Amino acid sequence: MARYTDAVCRLCRREGMKLYLKGERCYTDKCSVTKRNFAPGQHGTGRKKLSNYGMQLREKQKAKRFYGVLESQFRTYFEMAERQPGITGENLLRLLESRLDNVIYRLGLAASRAQARQLVVHGHFTINGKKVNIPSYLVEAGDIIEVVERSKNSPHFKEIKEAFKGTVPEWLSMDIEKLEGKIVSLPSREDVDLPIAENLIIELYSK
Repeated sequence: MARYTDAVCRLCRREGMKLYLKGERCYTDKCSVTKRNFAPGQHGTGRKKLSNYGMQLREKQKAKRFYGVLESQFRTYFEMAERQPGITGENLLRLLESRLDNVIYRLGLAASRAQARQLVVHGHFTINGKKVNIPSYLVEAGDIIEVVERSKNSPHFKEIKEAFKGTVPEWLSMDIEKLEGKIVSLPSREDVDLPIAENLIIELYSK
């Protein structure tokens, strides 16, 4: 299973904004974007104005990095979005939001999507009573996600219970005492709060 293994703070600096890839650290003064808000590398401080292609490419890279997917998988999501009825860009974001690792993060069961991915791979969750350890698994409306019984008393999930703020996106519901979440509906474009201009991504892939 391929994944990015380099320093993730470089990704935020390259995009010139916080991608919130390291959970709580991103909200502190230790954040690399706060300390060094320029692209990594010896030419990072001399960034030139982007061309139209450059803007489209950067938008695609930003979306990939937000959701933690690599190029081949992102291309697959685009092709799936193209085949679905409706607006391709909105379909693409809905597919990315429907990934199990993203849903775990949105439910508040992990501090970042990277941590959510790790928890899924280690087998801490079931969907409709069946264990699922595939981060890219696409959830559907009505699915019930629950922490497996043996994990509910682990230090991580005890901390999650104590720190839970009681708010999740409208397309999800969460019973923190049971450590159980439900997919009320699939997300709409309005439910995606990330600064992604999906139209630029579609323009890039449509060339």
